[in-house]
Amino acid sequence: MVIAAIGLVVVLFTPIWRIELDAPQYPEGLRLTIHANGLQGNVDIINGLNHYIGMKTLNNADFFEFTVLPYCIIFFAAAFLLVAVINRRRWLNILVILFVTFGIVAMIDFWRWEYDYGHNLNPNAAIVVPGMAYQPPLIGFKQLLNFGAYSIPDTGGWIFIGVGVISIICLVLEWRKNRLAKKKNLPVHPAILLFSLLLMNSCNTGPHAIVPGKDNCYLCKMTITDPKYGAEILTKKGKVYKFDDVHCLLSFLQSKTLEDTQVKDIYLVDYTGTHSLIKVDESYLLQGDEIRGPMNGNIIAFKDKDSMKNLASQLKAVAISWQQLNK
Repeated sequence: MVIAAIGLVVVLFTPIWRIELDAPQYPEGLRLTIHANGLQGNVDIINGLNHYIGMKTLNNADFFEFTVLPYCIIFFAAAFLLVAVINRRRWLNILVILFVTFGIVAMIDFWRWEYDYGHNLNPNAAIVVPGMAYQPPLIGFKQLLNFGAYSIPDTGGWIFIGVGVISIICLVLEWRKNRLAKKKNLPVHPAILLFSLLLMNSCNTGPHAIVPGKDNCYLCKMTITDPKYGAEILTKKGKVYKFDDVHCLLSFLQSKTLEDTQVKDIYLVDYTGTHSLIKVDESYLLQGDEIRGPMNGNIIAFKDKDSMKNLASQLKAVAISWQQLNK
């Protein structure tokens, strides 16, 4: 409890959340950091860009949260210290419930803020795309026109999450201690187990299905209309890069825009069936002049070897390995 209290004090002096934007015209990227008492980072540049699409100006004075949030954090820091001194399980239970509820309400309020700024646009803006909204992701990655938006907890946010984990661990240990005094080997309470599973599941990231007519190729910026030639890169941070064919994927990898150490997985679309995404090291590849991808790519992928063999002679193509392609 004392460690948790100290952590909350540190949160007052560190950024809690960050939203990163990257686009071809901003290779160094733009960053917006959210602190307990206001916004920092490239606020003026982002406001200038948002003006063109009709978004409201980001102004600290417009957010009442920056007035009350520091006091909420101070209150919880003091509460954790008080529970440590009182040393009563009942007060620990109350504190954990209040703290988890506060975290949930804060995330709902953050989502509401993003929704308001991304949907309530000025109809007389310089750039108006019918039906288009610019709400950043609550957590993870989202493509907004030619900008990639990446939202994730910053130092203070991870400390905040760590405090929640510490408090839940203390709660579980105290609960088990009390129960084991009456009966040994009692399993973990289902509600706590469910909460832990939901927490772990919310952090899982994986590939995103390619949506024809909506997704754009990250390299050539063309709208993806035929997904069976597509490919995708998933970074270790959970960011997704989509491509309309393997040719664009290879060109992107060779450009070294993304370091090899940043890549978690590479996926190719199965040419047959439902065009599902398959890991590149689990795929079978064909290369041939009769294969015509969207950007003149001549490579297609298959989930199973039999499908590849069945189409090899028909397309006058030969099998090739990923290692040969990505020299």
